[in-house]
Amino acid sequence: MSGDQKFLLIRNYDLWAHITDEEYKELNLVHHFIEAPKGEYIYFDSHNHNKLYFLKGGTIKIGHIDNDGKEVIKEIVREGEVFGQFTLERNNLNGEFARAYKSDVSLCAFTIEDFEQLLKKKPELAFHFSKQVGLKLHRFQNRLLNLLNKDVRTRLINFLIMFSKEEGETTDGDAFVIHNFLTHEDIAQLIASSRQTVTTMLNEMEAEGLLAVTRRIIKITSVKNLQKQVGVI
Repeated sequence: MSGDQKFLLIRNYDLWAHITDEEYKELNLVHHFIEAPKGEYIYFDSHNHNKLYFLKGGTIKIGHIDNDGKEVIKEIVREGEVFGQFTLERNNLNGEFARAYKSDVSLCAFTIEDFEQLLKKKPELAFHFSKQVGLKLHRFQNRLLNLLNKDVRTRLINFLIMFSKEEGETTDGDAFVIHNFLTHEDIAQLIASSRQTVTTMLNEMEAEGLLAVTRRIIKITSVKNLQKQVGVI
């Protein structure tokens, strides 16, 4: 990828959209730009990892390896999101990995020290960054609360409602179309269930008229009706 293409890709990212051309050159952001092919680990079995990443293109899966050597997904990171040591703390990432998923990825990578210096140079960046981290932590909290539900169907419905609001398109605020990038196995891991159970429940909800599911699209006919299924009026 040429320098101009990298420039345009980085500048399209919300965090960097507020800086001038002169500031962009001064901050030398293009030298923090990296690309990784599909399937490559950005980091693996990480503990005291000292970097944070801004995903510009593609999809990243975050997870860990269980005792049986199987990958367990805990988060799917999409274009425009931050991952790694995003709290700017040199804490333990508990052996997690980050891997390019489904396609090649493009991202900016910073050491914590470099990014802290960057924020000192551009205090307005700190404001936009803190808002992004706050939204990410809010999503984490919602997902954790969802996992506390003992009923798998409730967890799945809550996940679909959150998924529709994060990734879906709507014309009336009730019916949503989601261009799905997750497999049934992905969804199962994200809600602590099994692929077979997720497939069965999606088929049941489709038969009930709550959903229409294809390999590429999930259409929720009414979020309000889904909410009623879990006792939200």
